[in-house]
Amino acid sequence: MKKALMVWGGWDGHEPKQCVDVFAPFLDEQGFEVEVSDTLDSLADSEKLAELSLLVPCWTMGRIAKEQSQGLREAVRSGVGLAGWHGGMGDSFREDPQYQFVVGGQFICHPGGIIDYQVDIVSDHPLVAGIPSFKMKSEQYYMHTDPSNRVLATTTFSGEHAGVDWIKGCVMPQIWTRPYGAGKVFYCAPGHVAADFQVEELKTIVQRGLLWAAR
Repeated sequence: MKKALMVWGGWDGHEPKQCVDVFAPFLDEQGFEVEVSDTLDSLADSEKLAELSLLVPCWTMGRIAKEQSQGLREAVRSGVGLAGWHGGMGDSFREDPQYQFVVGGQFICHPGGIIDYQVDIVSDHPLVAGIPSFKMKSEQYYMHTDPSNRVLATTTFSGEHAGVDWIKGCVMPQIWTRPYGAGKVFYCAPGHVAADFQVEELKTIVQRGLLWAAR
């Protein structure tokens, strides 16, 4: 049986436990043995990590110890899949650039807070096959991203919010995949709180991403 570890914590505003609870039953239905943890110490257990098919971090901000970061990176490099969303994976451990290198990006700003915006599908990758561009009312993530990412979806900033008009027309990656050693990495910027996954297009993409990343 494939094993998945979902690790949640950090800033409560992103509803880390509630978001994990959206997808843990799905993985269970797909035949995974799912463990849910609320401690980063889980990432320092190299024997446990080596047995995983999938690692799902949902931990906004916070600090990660050297051995925890190394455990995560070595697991993914060896072939464990890494998949996640929004700040739970893309705004974690701001002082650890090696972690950000694995993810392929880092949150910088969300001008205007909760706003209406569009996610545009820009790839024929199977993860987004048959899914049209879709609307969100949530945080629109402006990010620093790795140019080696395979971008599946983008968003375009209007420049109307928070006095940052110079970003008008900026097209920003929102969903991507990337390799890290033998591991496959999936990241999705939308997904601020659990209710965001009521948008079926978003929920379906994340479900597919979890399965795609798993070895």
